[in-house]
Amino acid sequence: MSLEFLITSLVVVLLPGTGVIYTLAIGLGRGFRPSVAAALGCTFGIFPAAGASIVGLAAMLHTSALAFQAIKMLGVLYLFYMAWSIFKDRGMLDVSENKDSSGLVQIAVTGTLLNVLNPKLSLFFLAFLPQFVSSDTPSPTADLVGLAAVFMAMTFIVFVCYGAFAAMARDYVIRSPSVMQWIRRCFAGTFLFLGLKLAYSE
Repeated sequence: MSLEFLITSLVVVLLPGTGVIYTLAIGLGRGFRPSVAAALGCTFGIFPAAGASIVGLAAMLHTSALAFQAIKMLGVLYLFYMAWSIFKDRGMLDVSENKDSSGLVQIAVTGTLLNVLNPKLSLFFLAFLPQFVSSDTPSPTADLVGLAAVFMAMTFIVFVCYGAFAAMARDYVIRSPSVMQWIRRCFAGTFLFLGLKLAYSE
């Protein structure tokens, strides 16, 4: 496992996506314990993209320019949609005084669904992850499984840290609505930037 893979994976995990936004929103609105459930759900949401790569869909995308372009454009449209919905809709990042920690399973399930529909993960596993498997490896499937497992562990740890930070900041944010507006605009701008960057990728 190369240092390049670890650094690239960390960058991908740290980039604000639906999973990060959801974990932050849960941490801000409901506290640390629910944010851990959100992080766990988002981590489980990685399974479909990882599984697709491991069974060979990555090879199909690398050999078919049309398939890659189709996946890319779906990702671009999704990122633009997320930027618009976050900027206009306050629901996803709604913060209140609610400290109820019930419904942890529901929080985890929602996090799973959000990450299943996250194009960043699909593009990462389907078009990028196989590049870290050596062409002369005797067990490429085992290598892919190992890389995916490390990525998922890294995702969970980073998301728990995001949730912990949000939980600590919740009281300040509740007292300062303008801060939440600033955070919302930053997330929306980040999605827009990622969409534009993806649109011009080869």
